[in-house]
Amino acid sequence: MLQSRALVIALILLLSTTLPEVQSKSIFEKDRRDLLAIPEAIASYFYEAVNKVSPKVSQFLLDTVQSPTVVAARQRFVKEAAKVSVMFEQLIEKIKNLWYTRVLGY
Repeated sequence: MLQSRALVIALILLLSTTLPEVQSKSIFEKDRRDLLAIPEAIASYFYEAVNKVSPKVSQFLLDTVQSPTVVAARQRFVKEAAKVSVMFEQLIEKIKNLWYTRVLGY
């Protein structure tokens, strides 16, 4: 029993030195604007996959994405997503303040 406790303590110390808290991020500290990169990454992977199969189709997709209608829709989406992101960050701040004042009593 004593040996297993010592082993557990040694394992915890080993993991705490290999995975420092400096590199980890809390859910409250994440940059919410990273979410806007997800659609871009999906479109990029899709374009690359189509480009390997058929360069003509990939050129058509590129021309379609660069059309004024799609560009305007994309800009509106980015603008609205930024608004939602800011509102979400404000909500998280309110929840944190409520947590610290009401629950923890700071």
